[in-house]
Formats: sequence, structure tokens, C-alpha cells
Amino acid sequence: SAIFNFQSLLTVILLLICTCAYIRSLAPSLLDKNKTGLLGIFWKCARIGERKSPYVAVCCVIMAFSILFVQ
Repeated sequence: SAIFNFQSLLTVILLLICTCAYIRSLAPSLLDKNKTGLLGIFWKCARIGERKSPYVAVCCVIMAFSILFVQ
């Protein structure tokens, strides 16, 4: 049901980006072999997490603050 709630959708996307970047840092060959197709989404999320890491980190902090203190 995260599709119907915008804040939940953003949380899921941020978690996906952070998780893929972490998995790629541990085992790069796991995500690098699937650069195209449906599993290529995970490789693209890992690239976003690596290249835009300061922005992703700020978004994670803002999302955590809004989940903890606003709701």
C-alpha cells in the first residue's frame, strides 16, 4: 500500500537506493552483471546512491525527521 501514500513511496525508494548502494559496496559483481533488464533497476539505484550520496543522505535525514517527529 506504499504506492497510494506519497510519503511511504518516498521512504521505499530511499530505502531501495540505500540498500542497493550498500550491497554494491559489499559485492560489486552481484549488481554489475545485471545492468539491463528488470534487474537493472537495482544497478541504477546503486549508481544513484553512489553518485548522489550527499543528496540521498540529506533526504534520508529529512525523511527520518518527518517520520519520527511530524507524524
